[in-house]
Amino acid sequence: MEEAVQAAAAAVGAAAAAEAGDGVRRPSPESGKLGVGLGWRPEIDLTVERLPDVDFVEVVAENIRPGRLPESLRVLRGRGVPVIPHGVGLGLGDAAPPEPARLAHLASCAQELDSPLVSEHLAFVRAGGMEAGHLLPVPRTREMLEVVADNIRRAQDALPVPLALENVAAIFGWPEDELTEAQFLAELVDRTGVQLLVDVANLYTNQVNLGLSAVGALDALPLASLAYVHVAGGHLHDGIWHDTHQESVPEAVLELLSELCARVEPPGVLLEWDDAYPSDAALAGELDRIRAAMTTADRP
Repeated sequence: MEEAVQAAAAAVGAAAAAEAGDGVRRPSPESGKLGVGLGWRPEIDLTVERLPDVDFVEVVAENIRPGRLPESLRVLRGRGVPVIPHGVGLGLGDAAPPEPARLAHLASCAQELDSPLVSEHLAFVRAGGMEAGHLLPVPRTREMLEVVADNIRRAQDALPVPLALENVAAIFGWPEDELTEAQFLAELVDRTGVQLLVDVANLYTNQVNLGLSAVGALDALPLASLAYVHVAGGHLHDGIWHDTHQESVPEAVLELLSELCARVEPPGVLLEWDDAYPSDAALAGELDRIRAAMTTADRP
């Protein structure tokens, strides 16, 4: 009898521990809230596990294989941390439709990770069998709007979860542009119902490099369709802002985050850091700065 009681107590304790996870109170996925997150990279996998205030993570979809997930991602999923596959090579801004194999991979990643959504860039990446090697801006013309809208619909049909579209950083603009980036994205949301991943660091990049008002973009974007937000660091070189994802987030980007939060409560905000990784304490400090920027927003 005593052994049975002990076994029952152990089972209850294990269940409680599983429910509590690592002791961090995270937003419920059912609420649609993601919280504050960090981009998962193999180089900082243990850091992401150790940091106490990472509510969700994002993983580059092209860097993982469904069925052979890194142990760290399995650990995070076991704790109930949402994991979002983030594509960088689908080419929704290409003239050709998205490749079925790439769509199938994204779909498999979402299923394997039990993800709430998938994100990708509004970017041109390849043509005629040649890779651009970069997320290039799409010509924002009415003709291209039809092409991209069709590509998005094809992707949505192939994915088991909603798709969020990210604005890209640019160092040049196409001379034939007929729409602003915000107008182009708003049209795509209206035509396809796609969600938005607003990268405020990219808005800042385009403001510095192309003279496009970042605050003006926030005013024009359909933020009711916001899925989550990116922030990241970069640096200025010879008058060009480089979105490097390997430096502390500048105050100007955090101010844009506050501007966004003054207009809408974002479901989630994620820090991207892709190289020259700092200490655990430094990354935790960056997440604290993000939270501070979110809470200082003067929301009506």
